Amino acid sequence: MFSVYLLQCRGKSLYCGYAKDIKARLELHKKGKASRYTRSRLPVKLVFVQRKKTRKEAMKREAEIKKMPRKEKLNLIRKS
Repeated sequence: MFSVYLLQCRGKSLYCGYAKDIKARLELHKKGKASRYTRSRLPVKLVFVQRKKTRKEAMKREAEIKKMPRKEKLNLIRKS
């Protein structure tokens, strides 16, 4: 299983990604070692997770979420 996730960063910005091991990936984000974007916007908080069976499905969903306007991303978070 893979997880597609949204993080809320400092300044209320949102970061979307996917991971095989969401717990390990979140720890890397919190330590500032997972992405350049989140490293400069700590702290981060996990606000949305969606499970997918394959990496391909997770990558497709990540791309869909990244294309969404902020308002739609916030709706995803509220509904989860």
